[in-house]
Parts: sequence; C-alpha cells; structure tokens
Amino acid sequence: MKDNGFTKKIAIVGTGFVGMSFAYALLCDGACDEMVLIDVNKEKALGEAMDLNHGLAFAKNNMKITAGEYSDCADADIVVICAGVSQKPGEDRISLLQRNRAVFESIVAPVLESGFDGIFLVATNPVDIMTRVVHHISGFPSRKVIGSGTTLDTARLRYLLGEYFSVDPKNVHAYVMGEHGDSEMTPWSQALVGTMPIREILAGQPEKYSESALTEISENVTKAAYKIIQAKRATYYGIGLALVRIVKAILGGENSILTVSTKLHGEYGIQDVFAGVPCVLGRDGVSGIMTLQLEDEELAKFQASCNLLDKVWKDSFAEK
Repeated sequence: MKDNGFTKKIAIVGTGFVGMSFAYALLCDGACDEMVLIDVNKEKALGEAMDLNHGLAFAKNNMKITAGEYSDCADADIVVICAGVSQKPGEDRISLLQRNRAVFESIVAPVLESGFDGIFLVATNPVDIMTRVVHHISGFPSRKVIGSGTTLDTARLRYLLGEYFSVDPKNVHAYVMGEHGDSEMTPWSQALVGTMPIREILAGQPEKYSESALTEISENVTKAAYKIIQAKRATYYGIGLALVRIVKAILGGENSILTVSTKLHGEYGIQDVFAGVPCVLGRDGVSGIMTLQLEDEELAKFQASCNLLDKVWKDSFAEK
C-alpha cells in the first residue's frame, strides 16, 4: 500500500446499489481523500460522480470524486469490488457464483494491468467464494485480498442483542463466523454484554432471558437479507456502512478486530478456505486472525460451514 502522506485513494468497481451506498457513506464520513467510480456503464458512473460532487459543500471533508477507468486503480490504496449481478428473491448467495465468476474475471485482470499493488476488498456475493476467486486470479498475498465476510452479520447480531438486552449494540461483543450465508454460525460461548458473558446473564435471570430467544436472534440474523430482499429487492445501506468501517480500519492502521473474510491457514482446523472470522485489520490488510476457544459443537458448526464453502469452490471454480 502506498504511503505518500498526502492522499488516501479508493477505487470502487460497480456503481449499483451497494457501490453507491458505500460511496455515499464514504463521502459523509470523509474516510478518504480521493474516490474513483468505475463501471461498465460509464455514463452512469459519470452521473453518480457528478451527483456526489454536488454535495461536497455539505460534506465533512473535501474529497476528489471522479468517474474513471481501470487504469486509475494504479495508485489506489484499496480497490473495492461491488460489481456483479444481484441476488434474486428466494435465491441463496451460493447460486450467484456462476453468474458472478465471469464478471470478476473481466474486472481483476485490468485492475492488475494498471499496476495496482494495494488491497482488494470484495463485497459481491457469494462474498467468501468471490474473495477466493480474486485471490486465485490476482496471485496477491492472502492478507491483501479481503471480503466483507460476516461483518454485516455481526452488526445485525449486535443490533438484535442490544434490543433484547436493552443496551447499546456497541457494548455487545459477539461474532457471526463462517459463510456469509445460510451456514453461518454464532459462537455463544464467546458472546459478552459489556464484560459479562451472555450465558451468565441468562443463568442469572432465567425469568427474563432464554436460550430459545438467542436461537431466534441467530436465525433472524441469517434470514435478514432474505427479508430485506423480499421487501425492497436488495440490501445496500448496511453493507455500505460496513465497507466504510473496514476501509477506515485499513487506511487508519487501526489494527481493529472485524469479522472479514480471509484465507485460513490451519486456524480452527481449516486450510485454504476464505471465511468470516475475527481478524486484525491494519495498513497491510489482515495482520492476524484471532483464534477463539470454541466449544466442540461450535467448532463443528464452523468447520461444516467452511467445508461447504470449500466444496462449492472445488465443484464450481478450482478446476476451471
């Protein structure tokens, strides 16, 4: 990643709902100095850049916003891939793989040809598989190829737990791990409200809180995208904000812990699979993976999720 002391540049590939929700959130937050919008529909990218520029007078910070080409990725710190076909009502994220694989092959090659040497951040679903696709095509070190993973799922979980326990979600410490999809899991043994384990709260107030409620919350997290898609055909605000949080952790060298999708190198007994796990994020991308002490049943669920992702990869892409 470049560090010239002057600009923090992000290139966004794909100006659909997700890409533009992310771009708008970036502008509102002032998280970068320069933003380039890239889309196969160049006229749309130009229109989106114009629209964002017209709000600069009200923005937190000044920012250079342009519609560009893949060649503009050369000096970008992060290329965020939001391009791809959308998830249809009733369609799971894995079903998107075949349609989105071809899209990614047409994106990564010209980004690399520009001389880009920063960090890839992938938001397109199925995000864990698509992140592995980018890693495979690019040949970049795994620390520099990151997926949004279960960052949004974790935010959804903390929001619902905050409602249930009547506390600020920022004070809820719990993670969703594995696939960003139907096989994801929540390790309740690692969940805290403040500094108190959630299970201790349940044991101390059984008349008020229950395990069944936690199970329902976990199910609602997994089903959230389907409900939103059924209601409004797509999800984009939440993931847009999640992407801003990720890029801020990277650009700011925060070493923050976020549940992004990264390549596992034996952690949790899993090798080579990209899945959502708590990671330390900083200027060089993923600098470390937190290995939580999961209970046997939790570990089995996480491994099953990873094994599903690995099977889909091998069946659909590895031999291509």
